[in-house]
Amino acid sequence: MKRLKLKSYVIPSISSIILLVAIFTSIINYQKSNNSNDNLENVDYVTQTILDNEIAVINENVIKIINPYTDKSVTIGKYFYDYKADAEKQEKSIIYHDNTYMQNSGVDFVSKNVFEVVSVLSGTVANVSENETLGKTVEISHNNGYVTIYQSLSEVNVKKGDTVSQGQIIGKSGTNELDKELGNHLHFEFYANGQIVDPILYLNKELSQQKTKE
Repeated sequence: MKRLKLKSYVIPSISSIILLVAIFTSIINYQKSNNSNDNLENVDYVTQTILDNEIAVINENVIKIINPYTDKSVTIGKYFYDYKADAEKQEKSIIYHDNTYMQNSGVDFVSKNVFEVVSVLSGTVANVSENETLGKTVEISHNNGYVTIYQSLSEVNVKKGDTVSQGQIIGKSGTNELDKELGNHLHFEFYANGQIVDPILYLNKELSQQKTKE
């Protein structure tokens, strides 16, 4: 069989055509790639959308009970009497008055200097009284099912029926006959649903504003 022989000018022409096709194909692919990237810029990825739209959730129903004082020199002079506490702590929770030993029903905060006493929670002043044995006393009722009592005050800045805010100054520390050996101090009591409790278990703790269940 006789083979066909291509003329010399045909081969360069074919090579040029192949080259042009390759260049044209590259251009088309490049344009498609750019169009694809443009479209991706308008895509909202799930993760990114969630992060961009994420809003921090804050539980506004959580509060923190503060100390009944702001003076950093204040320390604890006597603890609340706890039947489960060790003997050493129970010994620091006994009050001796008029030849009688009594269990401390609150916490006594002491300082050499008179210090301002503040409300640990917002509430309403339920009672203000004065007694030779206990000194001046302020009782505050709170919406949380709690009642706080502040005894041994030398001054009182509120009256019965007043609405007080958390941290508001209600008086100043002082002395009384019951805890005479403590000198200048504040006797602080905490009640939850009518039951007296150890204030240390509640102070500086976050609590729900919903009324405590009995």
